[in-house]
Amino acid sequence: MKIAIIQGPNLNLLGKREPHIYGNHTLNEIHQLIAQHFSNISFTFFQSNIEGEIINELHRCAEECDAIIINPASYTHTSVAIADAIAAINKPVIEVHLSNIHSREPFRHTSLTGSKCKGIITGFGVWSYFLAIDAIRYMLKGETIDHQR
Repeated sequence: MKIAIIQGPNLNLLGKREPHIYGNHTLNEIHQLIAQHFSNISFTFFQSNIEGEIINELHRCAEECDAIIINPASYTHTSVAIADAIAAINKPVIEVHLSNIHSREPFRHTSLTGSKCKGIITGFGVWSYFLAIDAIRYMLKGETIDHQR
């Protein structure tokens, strides 16, 4: 199984930028934690502050990966272009956020990109990525949850 993790603008500043919101881990540390915890999964990690580069990476990963996790960061609320790129992907795409976007400024409550994803996981810090990976593992295995219980 190969999962792409695509990170948006300013996430390269994690660990320094507003740690009271985003935590103390750097982006590299987050990627290391993911790779260590899920050592049986192949990952590609990508970060860009440039919208077009993120779109190009989504196109590439749509061909080469089984699923995609994206943290579009501030593009979440503004990028129709990234949302359109996600809509064109015929594989699971899950949006994640370290902070709870619904408990922040009102403009952050709308996710243009998330509306095109299988789901959104927000507010669990680094665990947001772990939860997304677990969800993808179940989806790709075709497992469902029995709602009858």
